[in-house]
Amino acid sequence: MSATDWRLEVVQVPVSDLDRAKRFYAEQCGFAVDLDTRLSDSVRVVQLTPPGSACSIHLSRGIHTMPPGSLQGLQVVVGDLEAARRGLLERGVGVSPVRHVEGGVWAEGRGGKWNSFAFFSDPDGNGWVLQERPGA
Repeated sequence: MSATDWRLEVVQVPVSDLDRAKRFYAEQCGFAVDLDTRLSDSVRVVQLTPPGSACSIHLSRGIHTMPPGSLQGLQVVVGDLEAARRGLLERGVGVSPVRHVEGGVWAEGRGGKWNSFAFFSDPDGNGWVLQERPGA
């Protein structure tokens, strides 16, 4: 890695209950659990990575001061939005219908290239956006 390369590799996600959030992201969203460690009696870090992603999330206690549920618009790109949405629904995640932007407002259904989305939240209300990446 060059000294001039900047790579976003970890995003802090503020949660109120680390065990509940870990279960949600691992079991319901299918994220891989990379790390679950206690650095002290008051500091614990759980790192999870979405399937195929180079960027992970940290669920932590005692590291940051963001209120649980305050992170919105975490966007992940998927190759097949319907399949990703179906997988979340099958694992009990409440996810919106597919939507797109039309004339500056949200409309139901698929849009054109890069214009198909679905939305879900974790148990604390941190908001996620799934966006479909057009095929090659």
